[in-house]
Amino acid sequence: MRKLIPLFCLVLLAGCTGPGVLNAFTPSSGYNQAMNLPYDPTSGQTLDVYTPEGARNAPVVVFFYGGRWSEGDKQEYRFVGQALASRGIVAVVPNYRKYPQVRFPTFVEDGAQAVKWARNNAAAYGGNPEQLFVMGHSSGAHIAAMLALNESYLKKVGGSRSWLRGMIGLAGPYNFLPITDPVLRDIFGPPERFEQSQPIFFADGQNPPLLLLHGENDQIVWPDNTRSLAKAVANAGGPVETVIYPKMSHTLIIGAFGSVLRGSTDVVDHVDEFVKRMATYQRPSANTLSDIQSMPLEIESVPLSSP
Repeated sequence: MRKLIPLFCLVLLAGCTGPGVLNAFTPSSGYNQAMNLPYDPTSGQTLDVYTPEGARNAPVVVFFYGGRWSEGDKQEYRFVGQALASRGIVAVVPNYRKYPQVRFPTFVEDGAQAVKWARNNAAAYGGNPEQLFVMGHSSGAHIAAMLALNESYLKKVGGSRSWLRGMIGLAGPYNFLPITDPVLRDIFGPPERFEQSQPIFFADGQNPPLLLLHGENDQIVWPDNTRSLAKAVANAGGPVETVIYPKMSHTLIIGAFGSVLRGSTDVVDHVDEFVKRMATYQRPSANTLSDIQSMPLEIESVPLSSP
């Protein structure tokens, strides 16, 4: 029966009940939860914090969930918070305003406010504000990438990209022009502003280190989004690493954070290794090759380089 549980979860991940099923199997011990904390009184948005028991000066990851910039709620991602906390990482999971209530760039601006809150409050939850990361899945990865690549958002809240030790993107849309879908055209319009919504156009070589993971089987966000962004960042001299899985769907790459699916792939291992390495990473004076490896899954990696 225990062997059937991961298969059962994989089936349900294809539908809207997926996150709920993963939460149902999420352990309730080993971490503390602080729920519905306001991070921006102006917009009324709140976030949840997952703290490993006994955490002190732990790395902090702000996670943005996906949902096509129009769906989702932080409560659906307790399994992600628990997964990160189980690796000794303080997880901050914010809500943000979504379409049709708002349009681009409001949800990215909300993301910047959540990062500011995490930096200002991390120490109270066992986190180290100098070891701050952003991470996202799908449209949430788009938000994380915009914060890491376009410094204007963090500058607007009094910060800079120097706040970030790194960015982790899971199956993110980073280069999705031309925009032809009517809903997306409304979210990111007018057309003359479309380029402002594309993370790839902000690859200037000054970004914090990026870890971009994607699956070849992704039929929702094409893996070329990750390849093209990684190439643009590397060509600009910025630090970026990619992990391309030959067999990975759009839902499994986030479902892998669920406790019952965590052993089916090494997604969480890659995130954990990257966070721990970059938490104390100092940019080298010359290019070095990434030491990220995955067995037995195939990896495409871009060198971690110094701008």
